[in-house]
Order: sequence, then C-alpha cells, then structure tokens
Amino acid sequence: MASEGWAVERLRACALFAQARPEVLAEVARALRRRRFRRNEVIFHQGDPGDSLHIIASGAVKIVLPSAEGEEAIIATLREGDFFGELSLLDGRERTADAHAMEPTGAMEIDREALEGLFRKHPGAALDVLTVIGKRLREADRLLQSASSVSPNQEVQQQTTSVQRLAEWLAAFSGSLPFLALHILLFLTWVLLNVGLFRAVRPFDPFPFGFLTMATSLESIFLACFVLIAQNRQAASDRIRSDVEYAANIKAGLEVTQLHSKVDALYAETMARLAAVERGMVLRPGS
Repeated sequence: MASEGWAVERLRACALFAQARPEVLAEVARALRRRRFRRNEVIFHQGDPGDSLHIIASGAVKIVLPSAEGEEAIIATLREGDFFGELSLLDGRERTADAHAMEPTGAMEIDREALEGLFRKHPGAALDVLTVIGKRLREADRLLQSASSVSPNQEVQQQTTSVQRLAEWLAAFSGSLPFLALHILLFLTWVLLNVGLFRAVRPFDPFPFGFLTMATSLESIFLACFVLIAQNRQAASDRIRSDVEYAANIKAGLEVTQLHSKVDALYAETMARLAAVERGMVLRPGS
C-alpha cells in the first residue's frame, strides 16, 4: 500500500479527486497500489480487462492505438497529475488503447471494486468523478467538432492576406484569354499611333518604342513577382490540404484497425463456441 500522506497529496493534484473531501481522499489513499514502470514498459494493452484506474505520480505516459502493421498513433501524452484508464474502469469493458511509460514512471492504481465501495459510502464523490470525466468528454467532442467544421479550403482562406489574394487574382488573370486579348489590343494601338500612319496624331513613342519596352519590362517584373507569390501560396495551401488528408487517413486507418480487432474477437469467440458444440456432439451418447 502507498503511504497515506504521500498518496493524499498526489490525489489532490489530480483533477479527478481535486474536489474530494479529506475523508474521501484518505479512504482512496488506503485503497491505492503504488506501481513503478520502466521506460517503454507497457502498462496495459488494447483489449485487456479494464479493471483499474491509474493516476500518474511522476514520469510520463503515452496512450497509443496500435495498427496491424506494427505502427502506432499517439492519442495523448500524460504527465504528473493526469489519470487514464477511467472509461474501461467505469463500463467494465476492455481497454480501448495501449498505455506505455515514456520514461521511468510512478503511478497509483485503484481497482473497480475499491471505487465501487467508495462510491457507495460517499455518493458525492461519484458525482465529482463523473463531472470531471464529463468535462473531458465534452472537451473531446468540442475538439472533434472544431476539427471537422472547417474544410481545408476555408482554413486556407482564413490564412490568406489581402496582398496574397491580389497576387492570386493577378496570377489567374495573367493566364487568361482576356489578358492576352487586352495586351494584343494595347500593343497594336500603341504601334499604330507611333508609326506615323495617322497625321492627326503626333507620335509620342517613336520606333523602336523605348517607353513601351520599358513599360512592358516593368510589367513583366511585377507580374513575375505576383505569380511567384501566388505559387508560394499555392504550395502552402497544398501542404495544409495534405496535412488534413493525412489526418483523415490516420483516423480512417485507426477505425479500420479497431474494426479488425472486433472482427478478430468475434471470429475467435465464434470458433470457440463451435469447438464447444463439436465437443458436445462427440461426447453425446449414441453419436
């Protein structure tokens, strides 16, 4: 058993028991088991029975979802004062993820039976625990909603400045047929007015059209700058879309992995039942 005074201080630092009364903390402290984990040690695996809650006293723990290819996706990184394993403890079902110690870690473990006894004696403590867990679930829902409410195009648009919008518009316009037609008309008019075909108009930029050459050179410089700005912005937009698509692929992969795990569990359970039925048929008299 963990030292009661040491355990009470650690419990006060945990959001799960921060509002608990001293007598509740003392009773929880007496039911705790002190655990030590080495660096990279597995605390529990996905699918293990969810019969205990862990509170980190020191060190760090990562919650990960494994894949069939041996890769892992980090769900959360927890530090001193954080807790984990509460969902499986409350509903009595198997663990939904792996928990690994990222460094030498000390933790306090309390099992389901001890918590049930505590809640029977102190119903208010159960309400406090459920309140904290409810806040965590609400925060997770809020993050999911905010992550899914903004499309990649909207996110790119929100990060675009007025200069970048102008550059994108000029780059798009410079690659259009109206831009080409406008310049053909402008150059043709300029040349006709300055070659002396019209006696009523005095040439203002005679051949070899030095002012026109200078103007087109300046236009080319500024247009090239705006095109490069637009290209850089497009590259940044592509990176944002790639990140969003990568996150979506990771989420889909995790869901597929969970489905595989459930199907494998159902298959194993079905095969075990079939084997039991076959053994019963073999052992049945007169078979």
